[in-house]
Amino acid sequence: MTPGRRSSTFTRLLRHGFTDPSAAERLLDGPELGPVRDDPVLLEALGATADPDLALDGLVRLLEAQDDPGARRSLLDTVIAAKPLRDRLLGVLGASAALADHLARHPTDWQVLVTYEPQDLHPGLAEFERGLAEATDPVTLRVAYRRCLLSIAARDVCGTTDVAETAAELADLATATLRAALDMARRAAPEDAAACRLAVIAMGKCGGHELNYVSDVDVIFVAEAAEGTPEPKALRSATALASHLMRICSETTVEGSIWPVDANLRPEGRNGPLVRTLSSHLAYYQRWAKTWEFQALLKARPVAGDPDLGRAYLDALHPLVWQAADRENFVADVQRMRRRVVENIPVAEVDRELKLGPGGLRDVEFAVQLLQLVHGRTDPTLRSGTTLDALQALAGGGYVGREDAARLDEAYRFLRSMEHRIQLYRLRRTHLVPEAEADQRRLGRSLGLRTDPVTGLNREWRRHTGVVRRLHEKLFYRPLLDAVAQLAPGETRLSPEAARARLVALGYADPAAAMRHLEALSSGVTRKAAIQRTLLPVMLGWFADSADPDAGLLNFRKVSDALGKTPWYLRLLRDEGAAAENLARVLSAGRLAPDLLMRAPEAVALLGDGDSGGLAPRDRVPLEQEIMAAVGRAADAGQGVTAARGVRRRELFRTAAADIVGSYGTEANAPETDQGALVDRVGAAVSDLTAATLAGTLRAVVREGWGDALPTRFAIIGMGRFGGHELGYGSDADVLFVHEPHEGADEQEASAAANRIVAEMRRLLQLPSADPPLLIDAGLRPEGKSGPLVRTLKSYEAYYRRWSLVWESQALLRAEPVAGDEELGRRFTALVDPLRYPARGLGEDAVREIRRLKARMESERLPRGADPKLHTKLGPGGLSDVEWTVQLLQLRHAHHEPGLRTTRTREALAAARDAGLLPAAEAEILDEAWVLATRVRNAVMLVRGRAGDTFPTEPRELAAVGRYLGHGAGHAGDMLDAYRRTARRARTVVEELFYAD
Repeated sequence: MTPGRRSSTFTRLLRHGFTDPSAAERLLDGPELGPVRDDPVLLEALGATADPDLALDGLVRLLEAQDDPGARRSLLDTVIAAKPLRDRLLGVLGASAALADHLARHPTDWQVLVTYEPQDLHPGLAEFERGLAEATDPVTLRVAYRRCLLSIAARDVCGTTDVAETAAELADLATATLRAALDMARRAAPEDAAACRLAVIAMGKCGGHELNYVSDVDVIFVAEAAEGTPEPKALRSATALASHLMRICSETTVEGSIWPVDANLRPEGRNGPLVRTLSSHLAYYQRWAKTWEFQALLKARPVAGDPDLGRAYLDALHPLVWQAADRENFVADVQRMRRRVVENIPVAEVDRELKLGPGGLRDVEFAVQLLQLVHGRTDPTLRSGTTLDALQALAGGGYVGREDAARLDEAYRFLRSMEHRIQLYRLRRTHLVPEAEADQRRLGRSLGLRTDPVTGLNREWRRHTGVVRRLHEKLFYRPLLDAVAQLAPGETRLSPEAARARLVALGYADPAAAMRHLEALSSGVTRKAAIQRTLLPVMLGWFADSADPDAGLLNFRKVSDALGKTPWYLRLLRDEGAAAENLARVLSAGRLAPDLLMRAPEAVALLGDGDSGGLAPRDRVPLEQEIMAAVGRAADAGQGVTAARGVRRRELFRTAAADIVGSYGTEANAPETDQGALVDRVGAAVSDLTAATLAGTLRAVVREGWGDALPTRFAIIGMGRFGGHELGYGSDADVLFVHEPHEGADEQEASAAANRIVAEMRRLLQLPSADPPLLIDAGLRPEGKSGPLVRTLKSYEAYYRRWSLVWESQALLRAEPVAGDEELGRRFTALVDPLRYPARGLGEDAVREIRRLKARMESERLPRGADPKLHTKLGPGGLSDVEWTVQLLQLRHAHHEPGLRTTRTREALAAARDAGLLPAAEAEILDEAWVLATRVRNAVMLVRGRAGDTFPTEPRELAAVGRYLGHGAGHAGDMLDAYRRTARRARTVVEELFYAD
């Protein structure tokens, strides 16, 4: 071959899509293709395939496998002369290495692609049964199955059938295969066949007439005894036949396997009997079945065995499918099912998942099936087991917008086509888009993307998954808006009854009120209504994902009424990606955050990701600077404290919103997994905010009453959770007040001034207003409520030296200056350090006294009727158990272990672990219990709007607490069990560390 000839052929091969022209040139020059190597028809046909290199290699292998030169010549002549065969054969060879292997093993099977009769264009079940008729054993059944599959693939890659028709043909071929396998099983065991009537019910994609190239075939078996046969014997015979059928299809032979037959959708799954009678099936579904099992029955279809029994099965069970939406737990089940299950997908594969990934096939299928369950009760036209047929029926009935349905149909067809071509290549069950460029190139070309197949494939794939992601939620809610806003002329709209049914199914307890809110939000021609019509379909889905969708929608209407005419509000929700979702989460998570927001709706700006600071907590210094500046501008102390309380309200909202969003997660970010970090952020933020508010209030009161002439120095000492930086949303501020008269000042005048400051601070911080009050509790002061509110530093010194009790030393472990004179605060902590970190530790009498006090507190303060095991503060393994255990370790060892000298529980616990005072495993148990109990208390305040130490009893409130803690809908019982289990483990450690001698 001359160099010029080689260069010319090389170039032509490149132009026709070959990626390895040198190898292709050698194959074309080989003896097999010698007679036609220069025929332009062959090269053009190869270039039209998905993978010309693969197609050429497969053709050469097929020619090599022919028995004699005459057969080889006959194949070549047919390929060149008959365009239908050429397109079919080369199309298959260029798309499927597995079918090329089959042809190489069975070199005469190419002839099934020659015939082009009308029935060959769109064969049905009868044609496939004829194609399998000659199979006599599992091996010949596999060969016949592949031969039929060859014809299906040929029609698919040539465009003779679309993706839906291909899926239906694959389901028909599966049906014929199941029938052939059952016949083999019966012939192998005629006595078993005579003892029973057995029906095979196809489920899943096979039942829905939308099967993949390679997929498990889901089935359910139902049997009845033949006349004169006892039922137990009949069931044993039916089980033997069913098991043999499954082995015939699933086992690997010299010709490989066909596909696994999966019977796990049967009642009780793998734990249940393989075969049941019809009455046993019916009893199970009437009493025990879950919502997802009725969802699965949408696709049930008798395919093999006794046809009368199969029809009886459907007649008995189908009515139950359409009653599923009336079940008591339907809403919880729906909410649970609607959360995409991606936890089991490896992180590296999520973005390549066609089926379960975001915007994948499962999103479409689930959405359609859910709407069928809700509306199919009253509309029999919706009861198709085929996804695309059901989607078309939903659009025709007005249950889905026609434009949305058309776009979803297009996206689903594209994604299913991708799935088909990926599986066809190796005939392997996979839903992952390949990563290799060569695989993506072949895949793109097989879908008609020829100019730049890799770029085009990824662009179209992302476009269609994006469509599915956007429409997945919109599909449920857009028709509701159209029903109330009377938009989209010419479309069939949901009836009021259908709209109500949909809202109830999606968790709305008061559908009539929800429809009124939707009408108010979306009706009209204003810019506000137009933007809200765009936002609502997605926001309604976010509301429905919460424990109280009704509250979320109502609160959104309130915020919209307050801010709807404000340009920045609508722009924020429309343009800032996180704002709308964050708002939906916050408005539907409970009462506290919405209440805080309604008092000053402009705080909604914090939910965006712009210049407002977002939801990140603010540090103490800038907070205090802002409050001090506001106090400085105020005309009097009342205005100054009002400004400080306004900042506090806004920052409480910021903290609560960040906590909710972090706990729930968003579409872009998974929920925060470090529960301790969430607790620490809330505790630090609320404690810093409380300290800054007290500092500003102190400044306002002193400025108005004394100006720069206050006769005493004044400091506020944080105690309890405040001093420990562990305040919750509903915590009071535990404090001590200390003062020290200036040199030369009258002590009585200084004391009076200090007491006036305290009284005025408490009054101003509790005045009724739009802002939540800040309650100051000085009950931990010397002599308790009987003692003076304010003492001088010398008075504290004299009292602690002479009268201090062990409980006061324990309380002082949390003492930390929070506001006022810093130097006086430092001197106070220096004064109490010897008390809280005693040089000799604790004597046995003191330890016994602490234990006695704890027992007394638990017996006297635990509310009557409360379940101790669920009381987060005083119950076994609760906050009191953990904190008193840690504090006992501090009192005993902090003098010698500097790490224990901290006011924070978790820090002290970690320091005790590091010092070897308790094993790491026990420290982890105590830490987990303390964090969980704190999270529960925060959740109760967020949900109910008032503090509480026990779980709510009202179901919606309990469910909302569960959602905050990471438990899905319907798992409130699991949440309570998890709390009891965590607390029980902690109590075991407490009994060892706190009570053991």
